[in-house]
Amino acid sequence: MRKKIRVHRDLEVYQRAFDAAMRIFDLSKSFPREERYSLTDQIRRSSRSVCANLAEAWRKRRYEKAFISKLSDSESEAAETQVWLEFAVKCGYMRRDEAAVLYQTYDGIIGTIVGMITHPETWVIGKTR
Repeated sequence: MRKKIRVHRDLEVYQRAFDAAMRIFDLSKSFPREERYSLTDQIRRSSRSVCANLAEAWRKRRYEKAFISKLSDSESEAAETQVWLEFAVKCGYMRRDEAAVLYQTYDGIIGTIVGMITHPETWVIGKTR
């Protein structure tokens, strides 16, 4: 039996995204100082934004189009995070194996979000469940 989802923090996809964002935060602490306002800032912002947009989507689920729009934003931020992971590896700031695990995690997050976008009736308040 599935656990009832009462708040966005109960969403399994939110939990995975939050954990991944915290892992990125920890790993990005070792990035060079000259990257502080570019790569470090960008990868932290996009990874955190996945979670923030999921939380907003959860609160907007009374309105299907608004819900889907915020989920789409979250999906985009997850894909952006994958790009920054690629840059971190190419620049030698992150080990390929560490980045690969995170990249795959974001593939899974994106897949879940796309599933939510494809079947909003499961999530939107007032729709048949």
